[in-house]
Parts: sequence; structure tokens; C-alpha cells
Amino acid sequence: MADWNSLYEELENLKKEGRYRPLTVWDSGSDTWMTLNGRRVLQMSSNNYLGLTGHPGLKEAAIAAIREYGAGSGSVRTITGTLRIHDELERELAAFKGTEAALVFQSGFTANQGVLASILGPDDVVISDELNHASIIDGIRLTKSDRKIYAHKDMDQLEAILKQSGGYKKRVIVTDGVFSMDGDIAPLPAIVELAEAYDAFVYVDDAHASGVLGTNGKGTTDHFGLNGRVHIQIGTLSKAVGVVGGYVACEQVLKNYLIHKARPFLFSTSQTPAVAASCLAAVRVLRQSGELIAKLWDNAAYFRAGVQALGFDTGASETPIIPVIIGSPAKTMRFSDLLLEEGVFAQGIVYPTVAMDKGRVRFIVTAGHTRADLDFALNALERASRKLGE
Repeated sequence: MADWNSLYEELENLKKEGRYRPLTVWDSGSDTWMTLNGRRVLQMSSNNYLGLTGHPGLKEAAIAAIREYGAGSGSVRTITGTLRIHDELERELAAFKGTEAALVFQSGFTANQGVLASILGPDDVVISDELNHASIIDGIRLTKSDRKIYAHKDMDQLEAILKQSGGYKKRVIVTDGVFSMDGDIAPLPAIVELAEAYDAFVYVDDAHASGVLGTNGKGTTDHFGLNGRVHIQIGTLSKAVGVVGGYVACEQVLKNYLIHKARPFLFSTSQTPAVAASCLAAVRVLRQSGELIAKLWDNAAYFRAGVQALGFDTGASETPIIPVIIGSPAKTMRFSDLLLEEGVFAQGIVYPTVAMDKGRVRFIVTAGHTRADLDFALNALERASRKLGE
């Protein structure tokens, strides 16, 4: 008789290695302070960079859209699922990103899957940074193209691969804008220069850069002044935007092609009207977000300096993503638990997401954190570290 014994065994191994983690069920909505099992704790792991999840304008837009359009969209986009609110969102996104067009997907993960699987064929090659996000890796796996990996941010190796790849029909260089585990920024100017020298396309996933880098959070392309020189920009409508979804900002010809070829777009019901409307409201808030983003970066600099002053290794962090690198999975998860005892939720991240000996507690600083909040977290870090060493 069929059974799940192999799964039980694997789960037991995860527990022995300190890598097993049940879901954390919260009693309150996403905010800087949240309620867990009736206890108020400081949230330091949320992607809610600008605090927009609770923005009154986003909530009002969602409620108004439900009243006008109903709870659901009724279909996939290519049948009856493209409502006026979806079209407005894509037009606003394209204007915000400075591109001809934008196409919205249900998530950033499906955006990467849909775009990569559509544009890459057996005569093409995709050239990817070794630390790119899992959604990029899985999107590449769906293609029949050749795959080349270059060492993290190693431009010499990238150029060597480009030199060896002249026989392919298309060459596509794929990179995260901000790398989610280390909080460092891609060397996009150098990537663009190499792409132009070797007639390659540049594909940037700005999941952790949207709303964080560039004028009003337009992303790494704007941050480096490369508007018009990056062919494909992927973004999320979660994280700093505060809702859910993903999009590609690109030329109109690519949007038209993806509408006919991208399987996650073709075979998934479109965003609910409430989601689309709140995303649209968020993009409009971003246009006026200069003060919020300035506070985000000021908070990040303050907290990173405080963490480093305590003697912790923050790796290559240069953004509001601030990892505290601990080491083994078991020790990392123990440290995360000790922080929670001190009133701070900061999730441990271990193998296989990062290297076995590079487990880290990843802090994400937001614009919503006050200086008092950050001092509270720093004090908790110091106390948890003493307990870990006992």
C-alpha cells in the first residue's frame, strides 16, 4: 500500500538539522509591531518596506473596487478577465517605470516564469548570476535554452561567457537588482555596457528594489540612470508596493508577445478588482514617496551601523536588507528563537536557501520603524547573542 514514509523521514531529518520550521500564524495585519499568540512583537522580517500594506488610500481603493466590480474578475485575461482597472494599472506602471508598456502577472514568481519561458528557445542562451532568486532559476528551468552561470557579480566571468556565446540567436543576461539574501546591489552599469558590447539583452528582477531604489522607488535602472538601456524590468506588487502581484515593464512588442505566449498569464484568472485597484493606488502613492524612501534609507544606515558596532557580520549588505550571519542551520534558528524571546521577530534563513555554513537571521528595516524600534531590536540582538554564547 502506498504511504508517505519517505516524507516523514525527510521531515525528521530537517528537524535533526535544525532546518524544520512550521508556519507562523499572526493575529494581526502586517505592521512594524504585530501580535503573535496574544503577544506584541517587533516585526523585523517583513518586506513591507514603506508601510503601504496599511495605507488608508490602498484600503479605500480596494473597498471601492469591490463595490464597483465585485469580489473576483471572472476569467483569465484573454477571455473576460481584463477589466478597466487592470488596464489602468498597466498604463500607470509603464508610465512610472518609463517604458512603453507593462504586463501584470499574479506574482513576481509567475512573472519570471512566464517571461523567461516565453522569450528563450533552444537556439538561445541565458546567462544568470549565481545568486539570482529561485523564481529566476525555476523560470530558466522551464526553457530549452542553454544556461550559463557566472560567479556573483563577477564581470570578468560574465564577459568571458559572452565572448564564448556568439553563436546563439539571443543572449539574455539575467540579474536581480537587489539580491534578497545579502542585500547587495547588482553592478548594473557594467552589465549594461557588456550587453551593449556583445549584443545581449538585459533582464533585471527588481523585486527588492521597487519602491526602494531610484527616484520614488522606480528601481535599479533609474537608480543608475540607465533608462532606455535595460530591455526587461521585472517587479513585484508586493514588498514595497504593499499588495500582491508581479509585472514586466518592457517594449510594447514584448507585451503583445507575452499576452499570446506566457503560460502563467494565459492560464490564470486575473487579479481580483480589489488587488488591482489597491496596486494602482500604491503606484500613485509611490510618485509622492520621496520622504518615505529617505526615511527608509536613514533607518537602514542607522540599524546596520548599530549591528556592526555589536560585532556582527552583516555580509555585503548595502540596502535595507541586513543579514546577521550566524553559521550552521541549528545555531541560526536558535538565535532567531532567542530574538523572539526578546520580543523581536527576525526569521532565520538556512540551507538550501543559503550555503550550509552561511545561515543568517535576515533583518529588513522599513520606513515605518522608529528610532526607538531600532534601538529595541539592537538591544535584543545584544541580549540574544549573550544567551547564544552561554
